Amino acid sequence: MAKVKKIFACTSCGTTSPKWVGKCTGCGEWNTYEEEILTKETATESKKKAWNSPKGKSNAPKPIPLPQIKAGSTKRLVTQDEELNRVLGGGIVNGALVLIGGQPGIGKSTLLLQLALGIDAKVLYVSGEESEQQIKMRSDRIGDPVSDCFILTETNMTKILNHALEVSPDIVVIDSIQTLASPHIESMPGSVSQVRECAGELMRFAKETNIPVFIIGHITKEGSIAGPKLLEHIVDTVLQFEGDRNYTYRILRTLKNRFGSTDEMGIYEMQANGLREVSNPSELLLSQKDEELSGSSIAATMEGMRPMLIETQALVSTAVYGTPQRSATGFDLRRLSMLLAVLEKRCGFMFGQNDVFLNIAGGIKVDDPAIDLAIISALISSLEDIAVPSDVCFAGEVGLSGEIRSVNRIEQRIQEADRLGFKEIFISKYNTKGLDKERYQIKITTIGKVEELFRALFE
Repeated sequence: MAKVKKIFACTSCGTTSPKWVGKCTGCGEWNTYEEEILTKETATESKKKAWNSPKGKSNAPKPIPLPQIKAGSTKRLVTQDEELNRVLGGGIVNGALVLIGGQPGIGKSTLLLQLALGIDAKVLYVSGEESEQQIKMRSDRIGDPVSDCFILTETNMTKILNHALEVSPDIVVIDSIQTLASPHIESMPGSVSQVRECAGELMRFAKETNIPVFIIGHITKEGSIAGPKLLEHIVDTVLQFEGDRNYTYRILRTLKNRFGSTDEMGIYEMQANGLREVSNPSELLLSQKDEELSGSSIAATMEGMRPMLIETQALVSTAVYGTPQRSATGFDLRRLSMLLAVLEKRCGFMFGQNDVFLNIAGGIKVDDPAIDLAIISALISSLEDIAVPSDVCFAGEVGLSGEIRSVNRIEQRIQEADRLGFKEIFISKYNTKGLDKERYQIKITTIGKVEELFRALFE
């Protein structure tokens, strides 16, 4: 007989306790402990229910000296989605366990269904949230369904693995991990123990069969992936699918990748027939204007290895209600306060009695310090009501003493601005080491202080 044991687990971090406590000892959250029932099987029962690899039983691994291990190249399955290939590091690695998280309705299921319909491989799409008819309607809207895409609506973990062995797919998609339940755990689907157990079984399946598995994960109201933190440690790659519902752009970021860089980013545009890849994000993130207005400037930023030009918009107006407001969309509000303090202390621009509103056009979030120079230009432009020329862009970090600091990958930023037809770019004078200005048609202006920027632009 199986032994039944009750424990209390934190739904935020997964910390367990033999009794209920108000405050979690692991993460410090209040009222997050829930009761779970664990079933501990005897040795005979576990042998009967054990899932065996299709390759049969193998000998136990033995320690191998490091010099005797042969370094092999990682084989990747290249998809038709170039943005997904970029964030994965060049393609899908065999046996990889990939976790995709994001807000409800952002397009996670659409992204993976497009992958299943567009790739030249056999795909098993397992859904615990939608019926076959719902998936069929979505596939008809996205594109022509292919015969190599198999749909399974099931939440039992054992049955899913058995069907996967019968179909023998090249890729398995799970939508979502919070809906699955293992029969070995007597708790509700989505609980900490169920998520942990199902993720462990999927990891073992992926590693033993060498079949890549994509998992969709729900997120909490704080924005983190629901379930224990162990889930992110188990998987090989963690992707974050984010965006604003008021905008059509979606951003796929890499938070963890054992097979590539974690600095890459993919951009999509949500359309009626699915997600469209955005190969040139600079043209979409720059607004089209018939006339030049104050408070707008262009920044040359980097997302991983990808240069982009984005528009920063600032509005400085007199505070009507006494207390000035500070608001930033797509940018760190604390860094905006720092830049305003630098302008007041080092340059004499008085923002203390003015409302300041900052917006990164396109609905994206940027944390690259190289856009400081563009934000400074937009703030001064709005305060003085003088427009910045639309064919001028900026790339530089602003320090606390008002100096313009150098930024990384300056050549790629200049090349992107030159390719898009900009006439002039302002960079730090400390970025000129090894820089050949004759290679570019764009005019490169170097400055060292914020005061020099004001004199070059507005005097």
